[in-house]
Amino acid sequence: MQEQTLDIKIEKVDSEADIHLIVALASKIWNEHYVPFIGQPQIDYMLNTFQSFEAIQGQINQADCVYYTIRQHSTLVGYFACKQSNTEIFLSKIYIVNEKRRMGFGKAALDYLIKQGRESIIKKITLTVNKDNSGSIAAYLRMGFVIDEPIATPIGHGFIMDDYKMSLTL
Repeated sequence: MQEQTLDIKIEKVDSEADIHLIVALASKIWNEHYVPFIGQPQIDYMLNTFQSFEAIQGQINQADCVYYTIRQHSTLVGYFACKQSNTEIFLSKIYIVNEKRRMGFGKAALDYLIKQGRESIIKKITLTVNKDNSGSIAAYLRMGFVIDEPIATPIGHGFIMDDYKMSLTL
């Protein structure tokens, strides 16, 4: 039997059309996955504040944040964003639609970043993940990340992100 390939394509977001696709995908992923961890009101706030078209465009234009799409064949299945600071990349998690989780897309995205990092001056990848998101924590631990510390971050409107800071040394 021949092994089936995932045919994963990772591309930098560089157009307004791509940003609109990310906004729609963010709404789908965050509503289908994160409501049990942080609740619908905080999801709505975060989508409007951090994952709206204007917010993403501003992050890309002013904060040196880079967004990437993850596709299987031509179907958009996920996205991630990162920001480089000196020899470190902060990864804004890897967001994959539920029906494509645990299939290798997140690992492919991380492998892409690791390869980019090793070809440059990057020495470490960091991220934050909700303390209650045990599936994602376990996935990041399997990929070689370690938990550095708990971190609580006020994000506005009375909401707090109660996370673990995790890192992967390259």
